[in-house]
Amino acid sequence: MNVIFVGTAPLGVPTLRALAHTHKILAVFTQPDRPAGRGLTLTPPPIKKVAQELGLPVYQPEKINREVAFIKTLSPDVIVVIAFGQFLSKRLLEIPKYGCINLHASLLPRYRGAAPIQWAIINGERETGLTTFLLNEEMDAGDILLQERVPISDEDTAGSLHDKLAALGPDLVLRTLEGLERGTLVPRPQDHSQATFAPKIEDSLGQIDWAQPALKIFNLIRGLNPSPGAYTFWQGQRLKLYASRVVPSTASVEPGQILSISAAGPIIQCGQDALELTEVQPAGKRRMSGRDFVNGYKVQIGARLG
Repeated sequence: MNVIFVGTAPLGVPTLRALAHTHKILAVFTQPDRPAGRGLTLTPPPIKKVAQELGLPVYQPEKINREVAFIKTLSPDVIVVIAFGQFLSKRLLEIPKYGCINLHASLLPRYRGAAPIQWAIINGERETGLTTFLLNEEMDAGDILLQERVPISDEDTAGSLHDKLAALGPDLVLRTLEGLERGTLVPRPQDHSQATFAPKIEDSLGQIDWAQPALKIFNLIRGLNPSPGAYTFWQGQRLKLYASRVVPSTASVEPGQILSISAAGPIIQCGQDALELTEVQPAGKRRMSGRDFVNGYKVQIGARLG
C-alpha cells in the first residue's frame, strides 16, 4: 500500500519502522520541533528522528488540516495515525481509499483520550491493550478493526507498559492493513455506552494524599512513572516517588507518618495499610533507592511526609 504516516510520540516508532520495510511511505507528518529540557533546546519529535534515519520525507505543519490539498496530490491508499496530537478534519479523513487508521493504546471504547496507558494503571486495571480503528471526527470513537489484549502486572509502570504496547503495534497495524486490502476485515461500531476517558495528565494529579489507601497510592506512583512523577513533600521540598510496595498495617497513627524503616526504605502509614518507598528523587538530586534516601537524609521513624 501507499501509506502516509502521521505521528509524534515514541509509541509509533516501531510501527513506522515496520511500515517502511513492508509498504511505500509517501510522507511522514509530525508536530513541529518544540523547546524541551532545562535549556529549552529546540528538539525534534521522536517520529521525525526515525523518519530522517529511514530517509523518508518529513513534514511538520503547525496544523495538518491546512495540508489537505497537498495530501490529496500524494494519493495515499491509507493514512496511519499514532499518537499525533491533532484532530484530522473530515476533508482529510475522506482522502485515502481505505480511510485513516488509528492505533490507540487501550481496548476501546475504554480509555479514549490522551493518556490511556497512565490512567489504566492509576485505576488499577489488570488488563489493557491496543486497538486499530477507523478515525472519524469524534475523539477515539470510530469503528474498531482489530484489538490485542495485554495484561498489566504489579511491576508495570506507565513507561514499561508503553514499551510493551509499542512493540506490539507493528503486528497489529500490519494485520489491519492486510485485512483491509484483502477485504476480509469488517469494521464494528463501538459501544459508546461503555466509553471511559483518559484525559491529559496534569502535574497536580501527582501530589500524594496519604489519607488514601496504600493500594491507590501504589497505582498512582506506577501510573505517573516516569513522567510527570508522583510526589510528596519532605522538609518543605518536593520528593518524587517512583517505586513502592504495599505493606499491611493496622497502626493507629496519622497518614503520612513514617511507621518504620525497612532494608528497602521508609514505610509510610496510609489511610489503609502502609507504603514502603523503594525509589525516590529528592528535589535537585538524582533518583535513589529508599534506603539511600533514609541514610542520606537521616530519615527518622515518626517523621511526616506531605
